[in-house]
Amino acid sequence: MPKRIVILSGAGLSAESGLGTFRDTDGLWTQYDLSEVATPEGFAADPAKVHGFYNARRANCLEALPNAAHHALAALQARAGLEVTLVTQNVDDLLERAGAHDVIHMHGQLTRALCAGCGHRWDAPRTMAPEDPCPACNRSATRPDIVWFGEIPYHMDAIEDALFRADLFVSIGTSGEVYPAAGLVQEARVAGIPTLELNLEPSSGSALFSDARYGPATDIVPAWVAELSGADRAPS
Repeated sequence: MPKRIVILSGAGLSAESGLGTFRDTDGLWTQYDLSEVATPEGFAADPAKVHGFYNARRANCLEALPNAAHHALAALQARAGLEVTLVTQNVDDLLERAGAHDVIHMHGQLTRALCAGCGHRWDAPRTMAPEDPCPACNRSATRPDIVWFGEIPYHMDAIEDALFRADLFVSIGTSGEVYPAAGLVQEARVAGIPTLELNLEPSSGSALFSDARYGPATDIVPAWVAELSGADRAPS
């Protein structure tokens, strides 16, 4: 039974809550050129368009509810005797609303705002606009606190520290194509840490995992957590 588990989650964890992935054929992402709404250059060129895109995503997020997979992970994290580090590429807050704590958001959060001028962060209102002043410096330089393409993900030192202390690395609902998150399984493998992929289908890095389960997150994540619980109660 592993005692220190690092879990990386991606868009597949929240898809069944109604939050689309990059690869949805008719989702919100398909309506925009990502270079225009998910890069610093796009924001500099048309901040109103970028804010409009993230306002729509934020509204979608706030209306969504945690699903069974979020609740299962929160319950796992709450179990005595386990150290469960939840790392997510997702910018929603569904893990927290399911009861999880200290979630590491490596790509930022829709519910947070960032001043591009002074670096101050605060809770974002439901709707943001280019003219919004920063509460700290009063400049109209506010942006979503989201890591865009070409920017460095947050908290990488903390993620790697947790990974190298772990005795199990689990990837849930990720495509295996976005780095540096996609490289964590390789780091775990080199360090001799067992790895598990829980996904709707094999990711592009599926061959790197020592074990895998495939299916909807709301089925396979609660089943895996229940399996761990059974193993923990089994006689030694």
